[in-house]
Amino acid sequence: MKVLKWTFLLLVTAISLVPFYVMLTMSTYYNEDIFKGLPLWPSDYLPENLKTVFATNFFRVYANSLIVSVCSVVLSVLISALAGYAVAKYEFRMKRFMNYFIIITLMVPSQVGLIGYIIQMKHMGLGNTLFPIILIWTAFPFGAFFMTQYIKDSVPSEMIECARIDGCSEPGILFRIVFPLIVPGLSTLATLVFLWSWNNYLLPLVTINNSKWYTIPVFVSNLGIVHRTDYAARMAALAMSTIPVLIVFLLGSKTFIKGITAGAIKG
Repeated sequence: MKVLKWTFLLLVTAISLVPFYVMLTMSTYYNEDIFKGLPLWPSDYLPENLKTVFATNFFRVYANSLIVSVCSVVLSVLISALAGYAVAKYEFRMKRFMNYFIIITLMVPSQVGLIGYIIQMKHMGLGNTLFPIILIWTAFPFGAFFMTQYIKDSVPSEMIECARIDGCSEPGILFRIVFPLIVPGLSTLATLVFLWSWNNYLLPLVTINNSKWYTIPVFVSNLGIVHRTDYAARMAALAMSTIPVLIVFLLGSKTFIKGITAGAIKG
């Protein structure tokens, strides 16, 4: 049975890595050669494709994406944890309304409020900057809902009450007791927010029209020269853009699985 299990896992892993391999292989070809057939073996045109990528402001765009993703993670995780802790462990007026409001907000597509959000950012003087694609994560209903459910299952109310009896302040309870208990949940949410903000395309597309503030997805979609779209150079840029995603996922893979499966098994 173990042999079959590992064989199946290796097969699934190999199949899932095929698109990544094809992307790396396509980045080593001349653009027009890609359309002659699916490339299976690397070629020798990678240095020229890299020259095409680096001839643009690729490093600035890379830094923009890193700034956006890191700031989005910090804001989203902190605010979601605070909101989730309040809803999960405090009793206050309209608590049930807030809980339902978070759930209802989850059902509303983000595109519905996009126009209003853009107008709001413009009136605040933040249009055509990185702020709109960072501040959008300060109101993240999935993060608030996820942390509410995670804290309900992972933080015993008795422990909080004991800390209060011992004279621990509310901020002390949060940062010394609650946060260490919910590290897997925080890590899971941070990983998800990083991936989603890094790959976000629609919001940067409609809020930024200055190439100085482009992020990786918008930059890649515009990579090329007049009257010619350089798909091979795009593949090279995409291959380099996956490096932070792989690093984040590898570093957070263990806690990510713990966070996702938390509460799935009782007893």
